[in-house]
Amino acid sequence: MVGEEGFGVVLERLADRRNLDLVAVSSIPASELLAVFQGEAPSPSLLRPLAPVLGLHAADLFAIAGAGVPEDLAPVDITAGRSVPYFLLDAVRLPLEKRTVLRQFVASLPQEKRAQPFEPPTHEQYQSGPGALLMRMVRNRNLGWTATAKTFLAVTGRYWSAATYGWVQNGRKQLTPELLADFSAVLDVPADDLAALTGVALPDAALVPKPDVTGVAELIWDVRRLTASQLRQVSDLAKSMPH
Repeated sequence: MVGEEGFGVVLERLADRRNLDLVAVSSIPASELLAVFQGEAPSPSLLRPLAPVLGLHAADLFAIAGAGVPEDLAPVDITAGRSVPYFLLDAVRLPLEKRTVLRQFVASLPQEKRAQPFEPPTHEQYQSGPGALLMRMVRNRNLGWTATAKTFLAVTGRYWSAATYGWVQNGRKQLTPELLADFSAVLDVPADDLAALTGVALPDAALVPKPDVTGVAELIWDVRRLTASQLRQVSDLAKSMPH
């Protein structure tokens, strides 16, 4: 579940922010949408077509809804996520055009078969609450708590311990405009959208500048379904590029 308020409330807030009439702009039957707005859990057949209408990745919408991310959308190799922060240390120092070359290389790699089911550790299987929603989206990028802390450092220049992101998950760490700006830089989702998703009152969220790391969040998304060996190839290419 998303939280006590339910996915329907989150969906309605996000649609309102986008000034969207979901019944009018989507092919989803009005009865299905109404049922979700009234508290029914969304089905996979609703989430997939709804994601592009909202301008979100389908996998992210599953994560936002607290639903199991389908195998064809989930990360392939959980061990690869540990290396993402080290790859990013090189990627963030590259000019945008070279980050674009990296993205093209990632896109050229074949999609490997899954060796085992994607099952995060029990303590990282987030349940409910606004912080949990954000951390589900981060986990959807194949980042555990430790990799999350290192990734946020590489992207934003600010470091908090891995345990602190656990506190975000369980609500012990308060969400602030600055924190949402950091999540925005890593997730490539506007801070105002994150405020709408979490229901946290952050009237000045849009005024908080996020780090100038254009293309880095896209790279984080691109490599989420690579295997560890494929990520090493991408990392080697990033290291070989003059900074």
